[in-house]
Amino acid sequence: MAEQFYQDAYQTCLSTRVLRHDDAGLALEDTLCYPLGGGQPGDTATLTAADGSTLRIVDTRRDRESRVILHQTEGEARLPPGTEVTLELDWERRYRHMRIHTGLHLLGVVIKTGVTGGNMTAESGRLDFDVPEDMELDKEHIERELNRLVAADLPVTISMTSGEALKAQPELIRTMSVTPPLHLPEIRLIEIAGVDLQPCGGTHVARTGEVGRMRVKKIENKGARNKRVVVELVD
Repeated sequence: MAEQFYQDAYQTCLSTRVLRHDDAGLALEDTLCYPLGGGQPGDTATLTAADGSTLRIVDTRRDRESRVILHQTEGEARLPPGTEVTLELDWERRYRHMRIHTGLHLLGVVIKTGVTGGNMTAESGRLDFDVPEDMELDKEHIERELNRLVAADLPVTISMTSGEALKAQPELIRTMSVTPPLHLPEIRLIEIAGVDLQPCGGTHVARTGEVGRMRVKKIENKGARNKRVVVELVD
């Protein structure tokens, strides 16, 4: 299966074929749909067959054992293997995920401490930070610095490294709760020019200016050192 979202996160439509469709989900030869992972939700989409019939894809997951991407469809209809279909992404939802995910990387730039967790929706995102006692999180300062980095319109680029190379650069791994798959020969890196470089499998915008203005919605205590920062898009 070709996972086109890794090559071009902006592609919205794809012609492909059904590999199988059963109670576990729908597997396609190629897909645009990002599967749930790394705090980013699975994509939703519409599938159209040659006869004009449609199926709603309501979620996308990756099978833990086979690693095959399985699209969860609405209703009882099943498509036979070989069926030619057109896959159209719910672009507005995906694009908001891309904006928020990149914005969370910027949040990690502003708050310079370890990340213990994170999640996002199409409306907001949050990161949990391991905050030392002598470190204060100021809502206005965080918001101001976030929007300064957005306004700088920095390019966001993708490169690849190996698990072995990443082991030699542990400072690039910001997340304390989840370790990248260091056994793999290739690991994807996301770089925000001049400010951030870290392993990440999610989808991102091409420049920070696309994120748009962000607001710090709230800062919560989640433990003695654990602070949760929730951000949202203004528009």
